[in-house]
Parts: sequence; C-alpha cells; structure tokens
Amino acid sequence: MSLKFFHIGFIGFCTLFSLGFAAWCLFAPGLPGMFQLMGWLSLVGGITLFVYGIRFLKKAKDVIV
Repeated sequence: MSLKFFHIGFIGFCTLFSLGFAAWCLFAPGLPGMFQLMGWLSLVGGITLFVYGIRFLKKAKDVIV
C-alpha cells in the first residue's frame, strides 16, 4: 500500500467519521447545548475534509504509485 492510497483512505475515513459525529450531535434528542456546537463544527470540518479530499485526488492523479 502506497502513501497516496493510505492518505486517500484516511481522509475518507475521517470525513465519514466527522459527518457521522455531526449527525449524531445534531439529531440525538436530549443532548446538552454544547453538543449542538460540536455538531456544527464537526459538520464544517467534514465538508472541509471532503473538499480537501477531492482537491488531493485531482492533484495526486499524476503521481506514480
């Protein structure tokens, strides 16, 4: 496994984890208000990771494995 594929997989895992945590924080009933803030920040982080992953894929397309 090359570093390129590891990086792509790690970014994908982190994106899914961040968006899943955001969904849990925002839609779980009865959580304190601090979880709402963490949910919104996690959502922004997940979207940022998604955009970064797409940009990395475009840039790493020419890199030989």
